[in-house]
Amino acid sequence: MRFSVLALFAIAALTTARKCGTEEPSQELIQSNNNIWAEEASSFSISEAVAAPIVVEVYFHVLRTGTAESQGNIPDQKLYDQLDVLNADYASAGISFKLLGITRTTNSAWYNDQAESQMKAALRKGTYKTLNVYYQNLSGGVLGYCYYPKSNPDAATVSLDGCAVLSSSVPNGSLANYNLGRTLTHEAGHWFGLFHTFQGGCTGGDSVDDTPPEASAAYGCPVGRDTCNGGGVDPIHNFMDYSYDSCMEEFTPQQGARMNTYFKNYRSST
Repeated sequence: MRFSVLALFAIAALTTARKCGTEEPSQELIQSNNNIWAEEASSFSISEAVAAPIVVEVYFHVLRTGTAESQGNIPDQKLYDQLDVLNADYASAGISFKLLGITRTTNSAWYNDQAESQMKAALRKGTYKTLNVYYQNLSGGVLGYCYYPKSNPDAATVSLDGCAVLSSSVPNGSLANYNLGRTLTHEAGHWFGLFHTFQGGCTGGDSVDDTPPEASAAYGCPVGRDTCNGGGVDPIHNFMDYSYDSCMEEFTPQQGARMNTYFKNYRSST
């Protein structure tokens, strides 16, 4: 098949638009998640898994180089809007978020995602079940990254825990197609223990039975895309894919149940 030069440029621009910086999950984590789910799933239904709501305490840390929004100084209202987006997106999973505080720090190195350990040692609040979100100027086209939960985390693991989010991707931010707040929705999914919908391609998927497998990440909003035989069309509307914010609208029931299960097993007991 032949493509025009303009078409090739358009495809290249589109396929590099969303980029998640969360590290690939280890085989150990994948197996641990599956073992936890297999044990828990045998004792209750998916609906029961979300019957007891989880309330996650949240701190937003705004890193900036000055007082202008273009320097990373996100207005309070946009942060409140972000909290509303989180609560709406996770409602079907029986998960809600309570904002405990906002910090603002003027530090060029921290704003540019440098000296991570030093920054988090100074700013992080709460325990391993507290979600700390750091708004920064991320490089390499990355919109955000987060840390997967671990069993029996040591002090260093807890200190680094949390999610980094590109400042311009908040609701009503300046980043076109990614300014409805779904970057944090996506990254928080990793914080709870979910993988990308395209994690294992057509053979492994994301280990979630009600998430159709897809061969690769979806960009934009390619309705009807179907890259794997059987299982249904690709889950382009899932929060754990790479679609535009406007295209993202759901977690599946089993994703919701798994997040509840992982939170109780990995985070709530620490």
